[in-house]
Amino acid sequence: MENYGPIDSLSKAQGLIKDVQNYPKPGVVFKDITPLVANAQAFTICVDEMAKSLSGATHVAGLEARGFVFAAAIAARHNLGFVLLRKPGKLPRDVHKVEYALEYGSDALELHKDQLSMIDKVIIVDDVLATGGTLSAGITLVGLTGARILGSVVLGEIPFLQGRNKIHKDHPDHKIDAIFQF
Repeated sequence: MENYGPIDSLSKAQGLIKDVQNYPKPGVVFKDITPLVANAQAFTICVDEMAKSLSGATHVAGLEARGFVFAAAIAARHNLGFVLLRKPGKLPRDVHKVEYALEYGSDALELHKDQLSMIDKVIIVDDVLATGGTLSAGITLVGLTGARILGSVVLGEIPFLQGRNKIHKDHPDHKIDAIFQF
């Protein structure tokens, strides 16, 4: 592992994220967060910054797969429930399912039908907001439970892909916080 010195700021934490060209397919620039989460200082700084979006939440919903990393840490640190928004076929009980398009194909998310209720207040967490398909599907999915969605927080946003615009087209009043802009 490279030695970056002490990571004591968000900008230093962001500097750990690596661009991987043409992954998972040609033309896509993948944001590799693994160096950031491998650094305890950087990871803690980012989790703490993301947690500032909690504002009354009872649950944190994480989008598979990299959103789980941040959502679980935020939930544990703040004594909140952690809800998994999973890819199809990963949950053993009755589920709600939402299909969506993303920048390099299509997919779906599922959530146990009994995981949330109308009394719950949820923040949705993911790592990167790109074209907005996954996050928009997550918002729709959590909405099927009747829970109140307080907003979303992502580690980073890629503005030129206009994911925020897609989300606001589908969910006009949805609040989105992003720690980094790529």
